[in-house]
Amino acid sequence: LVSPASAKKIPASVTPISRDLYRPSDTLLSEIKALVARNPDRLTMDTVRAGNKGYSAEMLVVTFNHVKKTVHDGSKIKILLSFGQHGRELITSELALSLLYILTEKRKIAGVDLSSFEKILEHLVIKVVPIENFNGRKRVEAGEICDRRNGRGVDLNRNWSVDWGKKEKDYNPFEEDPGTAPFSEPEAQIMQELSKSFKPHIWVNVHSGMEALFMPYDHKNTTPDGAPSHLMRSVLENVNHRNFQDSCLVGSGGGAVGVPCTWDYN
Repeated sequence: LVSPASAKKIPASVTPISRDLYRPSDTLLSEIKALVARNPDRLTMDTVRAGNKGYSAEMLVVTFNHVKKTVHDGSKIKILLSFGQHGRELITSELALSLLYILTEKRKIAGVDLSSFEKILEHLVIKVVPIENFNGRKRVEAGEICDRRNGRGVDLNRNWSVDWGKKEKDYNPFEEDPGTAPFSEPEAQIMQELSKSFKPHIWVNVHSGMEALFMPYDHKNTTPDGAPSHLMRSVLENVNHRNFQDSCLVGSGGGAVGVPCTWDYN
């Protein structure tokens, strides 16, 4: 899935990935699979595959459901959490693993009453995508440590249909290649289908690199009108205040194009 050209050694002038902080992708996914195997009462997993014009991708999707027999209960809140959309954002996939541990085996959370936490979990179904861009992650691990693109050079965060192909003033053709068409990339196809089939009430796409809590819209510098939008912003502001000491930017993602945020909201 990774071209030989990308499988080069990391230059001596480049700081290597710290293995004390970040697991190799294969190790991380193996640890997640072992965690699922140890907790069959709460966790299940699926491997989803897709391909297009000779390029293929696969994605591990882990489902947490506190009481499996009610997985289709319409009263439950459905949450989709996706990590690692950009190959270079290693810490996001580590966060996915930590979250799965918190949901199953390492329940101690500072400042959280665990009995209340358990009660909340009874009303949730959570799907976790630990590494959305596995092929791009492999490129990073092979030496292209600043690369955000997938295995054939497309930015998955520009491959969605809302304003696809539009060039913003700060457009970088190397980093932000939107692909040949909306959803041309198998990874984006998988996430689109997952969103359609699961129909999450909440979708959090986790990135690294700046302190921000973004909400729709992403293709323009405004947020939607109406009560749902105001509620969404209120939740983000509360999270920002309680957990990040008001250090995060909260609001519209701005002029990004071809991203999943606005597509899913619409």
